[in-house]
Amino acid sequence: MTDPGGHSGGSSRPKNPLSRAWLFLKQVFDELRKVIVPTRRELLNYTAVVLVFVLIVIGIVSLLDWGLDNLSELVFGGGAGT
Repeated sequence: MTDPGGHSGGSSRPKNPLSRAWLFLKQVFDELRKVIVPTRRELLNYTAVVLVFVLIVIGIVSLLDWGLDNLSELVFGGGAGT
């Protein structure tokens, strides 16, 4: 059976905590080398997409809030102060 790291068996893992920490850090840096940093244009595009999506969700939630508020006033009345 293999563990999530792709190692077979438990014998290939170092026993020494410092060796394990060093192996972990080495694997972290190996993964960081694979990261692709977006260009400025891509970053601005992604930011714009996220902002538009957030504004759409805010609009949907606001409409639901307004509609449910009006529905609750219809069902339960306007309260004692109104």
